Amino acid sequence: MKTRILSLAALALTATTAVADPLEGTWRTTQDDNGNYGDISVAPCGQALCGTLIQSYDSSGAAFTSENQGRQIISETVNDGGGDYSGKVYSPDRDRTYNSRLVLNGNTLTVSGCVLGICRNGGTWQRLN
Repeated sequence: MKTRILSLAALALTATTAVADPLEGTWRTTQDDNGNYGDISVAPCGQALCGTLIQSYDSSGAAFTSENQGRQIISETVNDGGGDYSGKVYSPDRDRTYNSRLVLNGNTLTVSGCVLGICRNGGTWQRLN
């Protein structure tokens, strides 16, 4: 009886453990118009996913402190299924927020976005962890 209770308790704990979304983790962006790129940490925020710039790099690969560090680059992002995500993405080099489409394929993330009919390719980001 004691074993059965412990088994049920263990099952209840595993059943309530949240499963991480495949987009969660740290991603390296492609270079922007200025040659800069960064590391984005994606995590839940409310009912959606958000990605915060945690480190910036210049075109030579040297880390630097950007005024955008700590800023949400990805926001209001939801899993649409099949590796597709939609939400918002902020482009620091253009100082614009775009309606985004993200496509996850293994350890790569293809990023694109549109604002007022103007669309931009955000490149393919690589998963760091």
